[in-house]
Amino acid sequence: MSPNTTRLRGRTALVTGSTGGLGVAIAKALADQGAFVVVSGRDKERGDAVVAEIRAAGGQAGFVAADLGAGADEVLRLAQQAAESAGGPIDILVNNAGVWGLPEPTSEVSEQALLESYRTNVVAPFLLTGALVPAMVERGRGAIVNVGSITGLIGGDRSALYSSTKAAVHSLTKSWAVEYGPRGVRVNAVAPGPIATERAAEAADHLAPVLARIPSRRMSTPDEVAAAVVFLAGDDAANIHGTILSVDGGWAAA
Repeated sequence: MSPNTTRLRGRTALVTGSTGGLGVAIAKALADQGAFVVVSGRDKERGDAVVAEIRAAGGQAGFVAADLGAGADEVLRLAQQAAESAGGPIDILVNNAGVWGLPEPTSEVSEQALLESYRTNVVAPFLLTGALVPAMVERGRGAIVNVGSITGLIGGDRSALYSSTKAAVHSLTKSWAVEYGPRGVRVNAVAPGPIATERAAEAADHLAPVLARIPSRRMSTPDEVAAAVVFLAGDDAANIHGTILSVDGGWAAA
């Protein structure tokens, strides 16, 4: 099956953390719109499988292995090799990779967990954006979509660690929109609520009371969140800058 449309034909996209869960859906959705997608994650076997699925559906993709929690050298290597894999500069960056854990009281969060979460959720997208955005600015066009979280917008019981990293992502989104918008690069974010992935099953007891009170009464599907990412990455969102688009079933409104 060939891509459904050609809205993103001729553009290249890097999706971090795209060997599982939401990242896979985002990578497939971008490829379905005609983009060449660089899939990235720690597991080469899983990454190659995602690339094979995209190609089987008529899309274009390549894989670059990277552990974004490993430090600046690894992040900068990903930036370079992603462009090589795509055959040119990256037009669309989706900062999706993130560390997420079960809710835990602040007093029980270890220093190691704190540092690991910030390295992957905040430092890595900061460095990767800094590495890729100059080429976008030089061409006068580009789009960055950060994957935040509804918990970065509202308080959450025992979620101080994760929520604070995503609040930082939202803040970076707005700051980068102001910094890079005048030079042709749009920066926005999606803020998903619970997503129906394997990880969500691990927190079923914690999520049950949340789902019972949000307007939609259900989790979002990965494809629903991916559709929001595609929208923000494409020309339909040409004059949208610094927006945090909630895909949360109305959680923030409840």
